[in-house]
Amino acid sequence: MEDAFWPLLMLLGLMGGIFAGYPVAFVLGGIGILFAVMAGVPLVFLSTTVARIYSGTLTNWLLIAIPLFVFMGLMLERSGVAERLLKSLASVFRGMPGGYAFAVAIIGVVMAASTGIIGASVVLMGMMALPTMLQNRYDPKISTGLIAASGTLGILIPPSIMLIVLGDQLRVSVGDLFMAAVGPGLLLGALYILYLVCVAIFQPHRMPPAEVADPQPFWRAAGTLALDLLAPVLLIVSVLGTIVAGIATPTESAAIGALGAMVLALVSRQLDWATLYAALRDTTKTTAMIIFVMLGATVFSVVFRKLGGDALIADMFSVHEGNPYVVIIMIMALVFVLGFFLEWVEITLVVVPIVAPVVAGLDFGLTPEQTLIWFAIALAVNLQTSFLTPPFGYALFYLRGIAPEGVSIGTIYRGVIPFVVLQIMALAAVIYWPQVALYIPLALAK
Repeated sequence: MEDAFWPLLMLLGLMGGIFAGYPVAFVLGGIGILFAVMAGVPLVFLSTTVARIYSGTLTNWLLIAIPLFVFMGLMLERSGVAERLLKSLASVFRGMPGGYAFAVAIIGVVMAASTGIIGASVVLMGMMALPTMLQNRYDPKISTGLIAASGTLGILIPPSIMLIVLGDQLRVSVGDLFMAAVGPGLLLGALYILYLVCVAIFQPHRMPPAEVADPQPFWRAAGTLALDLLAPVLLIVSVLGTIVAGIATPTESAAIGALGAMVLALVSRQLDWATLYAALRDTTKTTAMIIFVMLGATVFSVVFRKLGGDALIADMFSVHEGNPYVVIIMIMALVFVLGFFLEWVEITLVVVPIVAPVVAGLDFGLTPEQTLIWFAIALAVNLQTSFLTPPFGYALFYLRGIAPEGVSIGTIYRGVIPFVVLQIMALAAVIYWPQVALYIPLALAK
């Protein structure tokens, strides 16, 4: 028990610092240095963190993909592609109960495959779709829940910034993670649409048919939809297709995507100095936040391992080593609870380095690399719920900030409950059937 004293105290100090409201990067780095001094760790040992920060973060070629994908997403959402696509889909589904909801769900999948910027996606779809849905007498709970849930698909469906960070932390191929995330991402989107179908059939009053002032013939609406889908599909193919074909690395494909998004904005006549400046500023802020947390997490993890924290975690889970699924479920339950209070960045950079060696040693009938890829995707599905679970679900507050008067935070909380249940169902499917995640990367490897 004496060996566990300092690691346990570090974890308690970390949680206390986070709940006190201090910036997470400062808390991680500060707790690491503070406990190194308190536990009598030679200060010379802390110099190893400098080398690890330099080689593992600052000169990591893979992490260049983060600002490039962030820029791609921000520029794409300023190009007007999503707005045109929403109008086209709404026109195709006109006269159908839940037609506008189906349009929002499909846009969530398409935009998720084009950008991984959750805040911007939720705000964009909320501003475009929520007022129209409410005007057409949609239930505010299902409207807000759908927008919040579909807007967070970008954290799972590639190209996802979270998968890049997970790949770096687990030392597995980001390209394999991208391919492995396609199946679970489409499964989650299909569950959302299936739920909407059930509501449209059994509770059509919650999603009445939209009133169209000047309806187009179906063939013309379908043709317009095909044209509006062309740009995002080309962008998706240029990014993911080059990775699958082995033409480009994830970092190089991110550069292709960033250039492609700029071209789309230029063609849409949305590219000017103000737009470019705003996209570059937000890209810098987002990237700096992620990298800064990485630096603090490096200091924390180095000291935590030095004080025996990795052995403590291994001993904790070794009690259930006879059934590896129990260990996975325990980890997923821990991550789910942490998602009520922390962002995915903090959970990924603090929890993953600690539990990764434990997971890699479990026997699921897979190779260690396949096990880590499967675990990473299950973790990504789990972490998506952190954007929707109160009290600190960030997608909920993004949506509340732009919601019309009369849509309370309580309404949004109640609206996301069915979608959180669907996410848990998708997580259970990924855990029970690893092939949901592994089928595509294994098929492409043959």
